[in-house]
Amino acid sequence: MTQVIDKPVGQQETRPMTMAAALTDAMDVALTRDPKVIMYGEDVGRLGGVYRITTGLQAKHGEARVFDSPLSEAAIMGTAIGAAAVGMRPVVEFQFGGFMMPAFDHIFSHVSRYRYRSRGRWKTPLVVRFPVGGGLGLLEQHADSPEAYLMHTPGIKIIYPSNPYDAKGLLLAAIESDDPVFCFETIKLYRDPKLRQDVPTGYYTVPLGKARIAREGTDVTIIAYGGMVQPAEAAAEAAAQANVSCEVIDLRSIVPLDIDTIINSVQKTGRAIVVHEAVRTGGVGAEIAALIQEKAFYSLEAPIERVTSFDTMPSPFNALNHFSRPEAHHIAEAIKKVLSA
Repeated sequence: MTQVIDKPVGQQETRPMTMAAALTDAMDVALTRDPKVIMYGEDVGRLGGVYRITTGLQAKHGEARVFDSPLSEAAIMGTAIGAAAVGMRPVVEFQFGGFMMPAFDHIFSHVSRYRYRSRGRWKTPLVVRFPVGGGLGLLEQHADSPEAYLMHTPGIKIIYPSNPYDAKGLLLAAIESDDPVFCFETIKLYRDPKLRQDVPTGYYTVPLGKARIAREGTDVTIIAYGGMVQPAEAAAEAAAQANVSCEVIDLRSIVPLDIDTIINSVQKTGRAIVVHEAVRTGGVGAEIAALIQEKAFYSLEAPIERVTSFDTMPSPFNALNHFSRPEAHHIAEAIKKVLSA
């Protein structure tokens, strides 16, 4: 294998990338750097995946390292656990997040417990990638946001990028992690031209568990991740026209959760809004709201607001899918509510 010399981010060339291109580039870098990295899943080889995120990787790195699997999430998950346990670093893809359920026994009963079960002798360094989220009129099980299931499963890490730079850096960090990491990729962001960024072409990582302050502010804290960061920023920009200063936190990772950044912001602003695309009941927002109440109660000037999708399952399709998910005007209403409390 040719030796790879890593340059600091500031010394690397950059090129404009969509989030889809940044994810592809991350996997290309990982395959080049580490011969233990393999990638497989439903149609990821010759076809390049349902959203073409693995396009070109099989041609470049060979069929032994990038290949198609049977259409069985349970088989994909089970073989990935075995490969990771014997020293490989598999990166596998489910076609959609809503297809995760057939693999849930492997996820809950095995991959999340191997370190404990083996008293630390085994580890399962694997990554599971899949597209999630709505707003595109997709059919049942194609627009789900199932992060709460995994957040409730100790032993698993969850990343949820909102932009190309973070997508590449988080995925590379996930591949290097010795714990299982699930990568949620918002479909609507894959090729959004407004999100195109200059991304370093070489190796770099974004630390798991460290949130990003997407916009600084003093009056209201808005906490979001994935596809909800853009609407949060749009609502904050609209609020600024009325002299309301909103701080927007992009979580980047749900597990580990950067609670320190959240609490520091809420202690400064006194008001908090949590935004996510998944359903409301038992969601990530409920956990974050509880943590804020526990750790920053005396700083709050108003009740914590949650802006989420409706409690519907499955997610409505066609036109109703668009109206069922949070948008900037819903967040704007929550800003008005916390300011008037």
